[in-house]
Amino acid sequence: MLIIRDAFLGTRRFDQFQSNLGITRHRLSERLGKLVDAGVLVKVPYNERPLRHEYRLTRKGLGLYPVLMSLAHWGDEWMDKGEGAPLEYVHQNCGQKTQPTLTCSECHEPLRPEEVTPRLGSALKELAERLRVEGETFDEIPPLLRRSV
Repeated sequence: MLIIRDAFLGTRRFDQFQSNLGITRHRLSERLGKLVDAGVLVKVPYNERPLRHEYRLTRKGLGLYPVLMSLAHWGDEWMDKGEGAPLEYVHQNCGQKTQPTLTCSECHEPLRPEEVTPRLGSALKELAERLRVEGETFDEIPPLLRRSV
């Protein structure tokens, strides 16, 4: 997550990531490779001789923005030791300081864990139906979700 955080903050080159994160070249290379393989980052050449690449967030990687903002907000609220947030986020469109909020896409009310109930989505419904037709057990469905079947 720290590599992705740094990518959102503008870090693109291997040496910059290593300097910011303080991890070994081997470990960084391994993790960057996994993020590229997962489609979160893409390698883009920025120099031909010698060949050098920078790492940029893909659309899939950009999709992690709400996750990172939520984690940052949690850290600001629970881990600041009374010193305040290390970073403030300003919404460029209105110029105001902002915090991430999780709201219902339908009624726009804030979401609270005790007011949200998970239920099977189409992928698990199809799996459950296929297993039922084949006379199989629901072992492939995680135990916490089986009671929804």
